[in-house]
Amino acid sequence: MPRLGLLAVLAVAAPFACLTAVPVQAQPQGVPVTIAKTERQDMPIWLRGLGTVQANFAAGIRPRVDGTLTQVPVKEGEDVKKGQLLAVIDPRPYQAALDAAMAKKAQDQAHLANAKADLERYNSLVKRDFASRQQVETQESTVKQVMATIQGDDAQIEAAQLNLSFCYITAPFDGRVGLRTVDPGNVVRATESAPIMTVTQVQPISVTFTLPQDNLPRITAAMAKGKLEVVAYAADDTTLLDRGTLITVDNAIDTATGTIKLKATFPNEKRTLWPGQFVRTRLLLGIEPQVVTAPAMAVQHGPKGLYVYQVKPDNTVAVQPITVSREEAGKAVIADGLTEGVPVVVAGHSRLQAGAKVAAREATPAAPPKTGS
Repeated sequence: MPRLGLLAVLAVAAPFACLTAVPVQAQPQGVPVTIAKTERQDMPIWLRGLGTVQANFAAGIRPRVDGTLTQVPVKEGEDVKKGQLLAVIDPRPYQAALDAAMAKKAQDQAHLANAKADLERYNSLVKRDFASRQQVETQESTVKQVMATIQGDDAQIEAAQLNLSFCYITAPFDGRVGLRTVDPGNVVRATESAPIMTVTQVQPISVTFTLPQDNLPRITAAMAKGKLEVVAYAADDTTLLDRGTLITVDNAIDTATGTIKLKATFPNEKRTLWPGQFVRTRLLLGIEPQVVTAPAMAVQHGPKGLYVYQVKPDNTVAVQPITVSREEAGKAVIADGLTEGVPVVVAGHSRLQAGAKVAAREATPAAPPKTGS
């Protein structure tokens, strides 16, 4: 082989000779897992239920007299105050009836004045024996009859005034006007079942919800200590709607379902609650102080009960049986089996077994559970 060709072959082979000369050291491998440490913290005690929003007050605005609906001075969906005019029924027939009743009273008052004058004359004549005692008694009876007639006139006037006032329908309480079912110009009757419109109170508003009857002793004990907070969520159980206060517990348990009904009130300042709406509720019974908690994702289910994979200082895992009293906001409250500050596996369980080597990384710290979360 020529000298130049030999040098070229050596130049190409030299780098590969260097690569094969470096020894490769095997690195120990561990199962990749994510860990988090147990904590000691205050945990809220929530009872979850299903509820329905109800207006504190709701009224169907119906006519109490017959007549033509002449005015509806409020708009659909308008907020109204107590005493605000909602509808007007033609008042002219009822004003005429009132005028007739007042005229009748004036007529009877004139008769009464004349009857009293005659009675005075008879009393004067009977003293001089120009009139009999019977005539006096008859005139006294006439005066009493006319007085009774005037009392009847007063009742007629009061009834006419009442009917006239029914022509002007006002809001019975602060609320919101619903959809109108009768337009001005239509004849309405007091016997009709359909209302002209409805008015419902939406601020504040109530929610009735149910809980299992077994919770009743704890609820009554907590109510004895003070007001209890109730939080309303949308059907997705995530969207917070409003925060309120428990008002009362129903006076009987539903024997068909074994549940107890409760009622809470909400300010509903943003009007996120609406009558008839389905909501999920959470009742705060209290705060359990300084309990040991672990991420709920760390808890595993085995044939002998619940357990976690506890990470030891030598980066191996051990199966640790635990007792969980409850779960709240992604945290499991540990009643037995763990203490504060113990690292446990929260992700990567599928390849683990007792004594397995792990390559652990810390989970991102979660925010502490908030009230209503």
